[in-house]
Amino acid sequence: MLIQEEIAEQVKQVIPKSVWDIIVDFLNYRILDFGSDGHKIILTVRLLVFIVFILIITSFLLRFFKKIVTRKLQDENKIKFDSVFSFSKYFVYIIVILISLDSIGFNITAIFAASAALLVGVGLALQTLIQDIISGVFIFIDQTVHVGDIIDIEGKIGRVEEIKLRTTRAVTRDNKVLIIPNHKYLTSTLYNWTQNGSVTRESIKIGVAYGSDVPLVKELLFKVALENEKTLNDPEPLVLFTDFGESSLDFTLIFTMNDSFMAGIPKSEMRFEIDRLFREHNISIPFPQREVTVFKS
Repeated sequence: MLIQEEIAEQVKQVIPKSVWDIIVDFLNYRILDFGSDGHKIILTVRLLVFIVFILIITSFLLRFFKKIVTRKLQDENKIKFDSVFSFSKYFVYIIVILISLDSIGFNITAIFAASAALLVGVGLALQTLIQDIISGVFIFIDQTVHVGDIIDIEGKIGRVEEIKLRTTRAVTRDNKVLIIPNHKYLTSTLYNWTQNGSVTRESIKIGVAYGSDVPLVKELLFKVALENEKTLNDPEPLVLFTDFGESSLDFTLIFTMNDSFMAGIPKSEMRFEIDRLFREHNISIPFPQREVTVFKS
């Protein structure tokens, strides 16, 4: 305190008294002054300048901390850290401001008393937003979804392009952008097609007429899968005789791909080839038939 008084006296000697009084009056000017005794809130220019100064120092320290932490992180981990850091730093700012105000005697209790109802209303309005943000933090922590993963959520399929703190952006097979609120990962069942790697198993179901040459059907289906350039031969395709249907013998052709996101194209190609080979070998694909008998009275 003695040092501050000495500095103030020296400043007074250099600056004319009238100018000094103007500066002091400006700094003591009350921007905000309301409330009753015990819950009175007073905000002066001096206090506002002090808060701005503290925020500048805090911002510098946060940037320094971020630079140190992300220095040796991989690019993917840097993106995740940036998302969490951008959310967490606001809490740091709020805590620093409250501590700074309390340290200089500002009535923090009055602020809480005056804004209690407002904070409750804001909390209810932002409930979904906060849920999205918390879900985003969980995604970064437990590594549920990564950029490049192919996901299926609520019947919507897309390749993850960007994971933000509140939403996940994915691109569908028809090149449409799918924006997924992160809370959907907590409330819905998520299928991650590429969690175990980019290689996935796909299948085509086909039915043939009763009386068809079953070994020949298996041979043709196996051949179709092997000859398609978009499928993998290791592991080799598999043909399953799945059921005796009402009007057909049901088979399932199982094969492996390394790009399941575009599986619709090779599946279409194989269906064309299956139809061609079945026609060539006189194997018919039946359709359900119903007999209707009408009795006349």
